[in-house]
Amino acid sequence: MTLCATKFTPEVLLSAPRRSAAVPNPSGKKALFSVSAWSFEEHKKTSQIKLLDIESGQSKVLVEDLNASEPTWLEDDVFFYLKRGDKGSTKIIANSTSESGPAGYEVVAFDGSLSNVKTTKLASGIVALVFSALTTPEETLANPETEEKPLSSAKIYTSLFARHWDKWITENRNSLWYTALEKKDGKYVPAAPGLFNALAWTKLSSPVAPFGGTGDFDVSPSGLIFVAKDPTIDPAIYTKTDLYYIPLSDFTEGNPPKPQLVETPGLEGYSGSPTFSHDGRKIAFTRMRSRQYESDKTRLLLIPDVGDLSKVEEFYKTEDGEGGWDARPDHIVWSSDDSSLFVTAEQAARNLIFTLPSNPKDAQDLPKPVKTTDGSVGDVRQLGDSSAKLFVTSSSLVDNSCYSVLDPSEGSASIVSSSSKQGKTFGLTRSSISSITFKGAGDYNVDALVMTPSFFERKKKYPLCFLIHGGPQGAWTDSWSTRWNPAIFAEQGYVVVSPNPTGSTGYGMALQNGITGDWGGKPYNDLVNAFEYIADNMPYVDVDRAVALGASYGGYMINWIQGHPLGRKFKALVCHDGAYSTLNQWSTEELFFPIHDFEGTIYDNRETYEKWDPARFASEWATPQLLIHGELDYRLPVTEGLAPFNILQAKGIPSKLLIFPDENHWVLKPENSLVWHREVLSWINKYSGIEEEQQAAVADALARDVQGARIWS
Repeated sequence: MTLCATKFTPEVLLSAPRRSAAVPNPSGKKALFSVSAWSFEEHKKTSQIKLLDIESGQSKVLVEDLNASEPTWLEDDVFFYLKRGDKGSTKIIANSTSESGPAGYEVVAFDGSLSNVKTTKLASGIVALVFSALTTPEETLANPETEEKPLSSAKIYTSLFARHWDKWITENRNSLWYTALEKKDGKYVPAAPGLFNALAWTKLSSPVAPFGGTGDFDVSPSGLIFVAKDPTIDPAIYTKTDLYYIPLSDFTEGNPPKPQLVETPGLEGYSGSPTFSHDGRKIAFTRMRSRQYESDKTRLLLIPDVGDLSKVEEFYKTEDGEGGWDARPDHIVWSSDDSSLFVTAEQAARNLIFTLPSNPKDAQDLPKPVKTTDGSVGDVRQLGDSSAKLFVTSSSLVDNSCYSVLDPSEGSASIVSSSSKQGKTFGLTRSSISSITFKGAGDYNVDALVMTPSFFERKKKYPLCFLIHGGPQGAWTDSWSTRWNPAIFAEQGYVVVSPNPTGSTGYGMALQNGITGDWGGKPYNDLVNAFEYIADNMPYVDVDRAVALGASYGGYMINWIQGHPLGRKFKALVCHDGAYSTLNQWSTEELFFPIHDFEGTIYDNRETYEKWDPARFASEWATPQLLIHGELDYRLPVTEGLAPFNILQAKGIPSKLLIFPDENHWVLKPENSLVWHREVLSWINKYSGIEEEQQAAVADALARDVQGARIWS
């Protein structure tokens, strides 16, 4: 039986089970998924692999093991998973979902850490497997746990990317490795004498660090397709990743053919989501135009025949090169007959599924969204090998994980399983969610998501919690988060408003690109307009008790607001891993980011960096502020948190510094995240007056208990 929370607290948020995307089996009747949870009572994590019956929505545990991950189907009732072994090794364990099937058994083990597995079945019945793994300069599997440790901790570099995200760069790199399994005497065994490095001696690396995964490659009986950084240009200066194809007819032998480059003239930015058609002859993928803009518009492309990589067709191509579809397609799924594509893209604070013909010549009308359940799509799969239906993993502002079946032909969506019973186990409902639209700083409108407490009464007034998103090319969406969850703030007693101002994604490229070279301009004025709209049109919001919070670019904007009139409208501010001085942007690792957003290098265009520097206005700072930073944040080094804290302290402004030595740009460890939530809520509640209200409520409850005891004594 699932217990319901009496109040949605940080403890409830962080200890709630976290489910992976679910993967249907070939018949479309069952699905595999992983689920993990953290116990604050025992201070430990649990992890399970579970089986979902798609018709009934019921699930059962197949494997309970912290070292087990990535369950993958081999056939309708047989799957395997990766198991982390001793001294950095990885085992492949096969298992059956049927009680009459064989018990779990080890198929093979490898001396290294494998992940991001994909499979394809060959005509011979052999199953080809492709993994990613850390690889040494000698093109062997890297195993940091067994390699010889250096006597010195010195790190020496002569090129860019000394460090990336939260790691110092080493000589090891990501590579793609393949092998094969076959079935003998009812069990799967290796069909190849080990693992083969598909990218050996090519200087190519895939998946692309730091966040690349299975979306960076695909496998079919015809071969392997993947994206990798162009090794001839500097990866810290340019975003350019190219698409490569390796024809492979046999996954049981080494010495693979040299990767073949897919050229896309006029498009030189990030490539992504390469996906084979079911027949293995066509490839759909995405690519950006700019090679220095990480958030450029993705174009949807097609290789009609892998036998001729020179022919690449673009969907919705226009003569001016802008493309006719003003969206950023991402995840790609082919229909069962390869006649259509289903792609995900952001639209107005939701991630949706769009459908279009798989032939660009037939794609005359712009894609239309397929009916989905509430919230945003996280993953899409075909429901079985021959089904026309889709199996979707999604989430929303009130539901942390939902599995549903979509029928695109009928325009219907039905929920199979919701981890939180559509928010009920958290005490949350869709009635708490709404949106507002107000005039932006220019000739455009801006949207904002609004979340009210579950105990909301329109006749009462609630302090404003004003959330500013990061990116800056990002957006607040109707989706779940364990780091910035609006419901956590709403359940404290706030009305939470989350604007999507200039720079936000999902509202067209004009609004998104409007932030370039204008970090503290239109976005700031959009937020000023948002605050004024709330004050004038939302009588149940107490703007005199408002607080504002932001992370990354949102943290930059908190520091910018501090030095400008809007900063005096808030009782308290919270800045998480924000930029204090734009003149320090070149202490980051991906230099293409400031080069694009500030329209040049700091030595060629210093004026723009200086214009939008929050440090210029430190003399105006006056609002109490909490600063949070992770020491492993190499995107925005920890000094960006220390400097503003020092200034606030020197000026005598109430301030607090929260440092996590073992966290990066995000606070991911459950115990650290709990501290984060407690400190943030304590800070804003103190200055908004909610802390005083909570204390009064506790005192009132105690008084009632005492009075009741007297009556019954």
